[in-house]
Amino acid sequence: MSRAKHLLILLLVSVAAFIVHNRTILPDIMECRNLVTAREIVESGDWFVPTLNGELRLEKPPLPTWIAAGVEMLSPDNLALQRAAAGVAAMMLVLFFYLCGDLLTRDRRQAFFSSLVLCTSYSLILMGRTATWDIYCHAFMMGAIWLLLRGLLREGRNWGSFLAAGLFMGLSFLSKGPVAFFALLLPFMLTAGLFRVGSLRGKGWPAAAMVLVCLATGGFWHAGLYLFYPEQLDAVVRKESGAWVSYNTRPWWYYWGFFWETGVWALTLLSALVVGYWRRRSTESRREYLFPLVWMVLMLVLLSCVPEKKPRYLLPILVPAAYTVGYLFNCWQRMRDDGWFSRTDKWFFRVDTLLIAAVATVLPVGLYLFLFRPGLIELWPMAGLSALLIAVAAWLWFCSLRYAPKQFLYGVVALFLVAETVLMPYVGAIANNRERQSIRAVRTMPLLQGIPFRYDAADDAPRPEILYEAGRTIRPLSLTDSAAVAGALPFVLLLHEADAPRVPFAGVKAAFVGRFDDNQRQKSAKRYNERFIYNLYLLQKDE
Repeated sequence: MSRAKHLLILLLVSVAAFIVHNRTILPDIMECRNLVTAREIVESGDWFVPTLNGELRLEKPPLPTWIAAGVEMLSPDNLALQRAAAGVAAMMLVLFFYLCGDLLTRDRRQAFFSSLVLCTSYSLILMGRTATWDIYCHAFMMGAIWLLLRGLLREGRNWGSFLAAGLFMGLSFLSKGPVAFFALLLPFMLTAGLFRVGSLRGKGWPAAAMVLVCLATGGFWHAGLYLFYPEQLDAVVRKESGAWVSYNTRPWWYYWGFFWETGVWALTLLSALVVGYWRRRSTESRREYLFPLVWMVLMLVLLSCVPEKKPRYLLPILVPAAYTVGYLFNCWQRMRDDGWFSRTDKWFFRVDTLLIAAVATVLPVGLYLFLFRPGLIELWPMAGLSALLIAVAAWLWFCSLRYAPKQFLYGVVALFLVAETVLMPYVGAIANNRERQSIRAVRTMPLLQGIPFRYDAADDAPRPEILYEAGRTIRPLSLTDSAAVAGALPFVLLLHEADAPRVPFAGVKAAFVGRFDDNQRQKSAKRYNERFIYNLYLLQKDE
C-alpha cells in the first residue's frame, strides 16, 4: 500500500478518534481553565498576558490558549470546535509519528501498523478529545523529532530540516515549557545515541541554528514577562518548580502500570517486553525492535525520577509503546506471509488477541445492562448497535483463530470506529449527570445581563468549571465591608448556603435567582461535590 493511501486511512481514523462526537463528555477542570483564559483574552484584547478570573495566569505557556482564543473569536463558546483544534493537534502527532516510523524502520507497513495502534490507544484518544495543553506540546515535539531525524539521516547539511525542527521545538516549549523536552525528546536523543542513528558530522552549524530558533520561538514570551512582570514571573517559577518536588508526589514505582495507558493493547505491550524471545526472532530487524523498547524504558525511568506524578504525564510513552506493538504485528504478519508461525509464536498471538476478542464479545451485554433503559436508547437502535459489535467480535475471533495479524488489527480499528461514531453519544448520556442544573442558565436571563457576579471573599473561589459555565468573571467581595458592598451594588452573589445573605447595613434587598448544581457526575458517584452547588442572589438597593 502506498504512503498516500496510508496517510488517507490514518486521516479518516483520526477524524473518528479525535473529532467525531467530541462534545459528548462535559469539560473537565483543565479544559475549563484553558477556555476561560481564552475567553478573557478575547474580551480584554490582551494576548500577551493571559488572565483567569481577572487574575494573571502565567503558570502555563500561552500557545494552546492563543489557539483557543482564536477559535473563540471565530465561533464563541463552541466546545466542539475547541476540541476539534486539539483533535487536529492529535492528528498532527499521528502524521509525524508515521513519517518518523517510516524513517526509523524503512518499513512502511510497520509504520502504518504502529500508527493504527497509536490511534486506538486510550490515552491519546482521551487527550485528543480535550482542549488542554498536553496534546499540543507532544504533537509539536513529535514533528521536531521527525525533522531532526530527517536532518541527521540525509546527506548534506539539511538546513531546512534543522531550522524547522528548531521551530517545532520552540512551539512545543511555548505550549507547555520543558515537559516534552524531558519526557519525549531527551530519551529519544539518548536512544539515538546508543544506536548511532544518524550523524552530526558536517551539520554543526545547522544544529546550532536549530537551537537558536528553538530559543527564539519558545523563549520570547518568557523574555517579555521577565522584562515587564519580573516579580510575578519569579513567583510562578518558584511555584511550578516547587510543585515538581512537593505537589502530588508519588513513589518511584508509581508508573509500574504504564502499559494500561495503551488501553486495548496493554497485554500485547507486555508480550513485547519478553526481550529474550523477540530479540531472537528479530535477527534481521533487531534495531526496529530494540530502538523503541529502549526509548520507552528510558522515558519511563526519567518520568519516574520526577517526584510529581500524574497518569496524564504518561501520554508520551504511547509513542515508543505504539512502535513496539506495531513491530509485533508486523513480525507476526511476516511470519504469516512466510508460512513459519511456530508453536510459541501462535501462543503469543492467541493469548494477546483472544482476550481482545472476548472483551468485544461481551460488549453488547454491557450495553444492554447500562444503556437499555427509558430515555437512553430504544429497542431497534440497541439491536442495530449490538449487531455491529457482534459482527466485529466475530471477525476478531476468526482472525485470531486463523492467525491473521493484519486483519485482526483492522478489526480492532473497526471496533473503535463503531464506538466513536455510534456508541459515544450514549456513553455521554451515562457518564454525565442527567439531573444537572447548570449555572450556564444565567447567560440567557434578561434580568442579569450586564450585572457583575461576586462571591464571598471568605469562601473558596469558584472552580474553573463554574467560571466556564457562567460565562463571566466572578470576583471576590467581603460581605463584612459595608463600603465595598455599597460600591458594588447591584451584583449577583454566589453562595453555597441556601439562606439569604446578610449584609452589614440596611437598604439592600436580596432576590433569590436560583439554585444551580454543576456536578458532572450523578449524586451517587464518589466525585459528587457540594462545591459545585451554588445559590444565586441578586443584591440591589431597596428603594
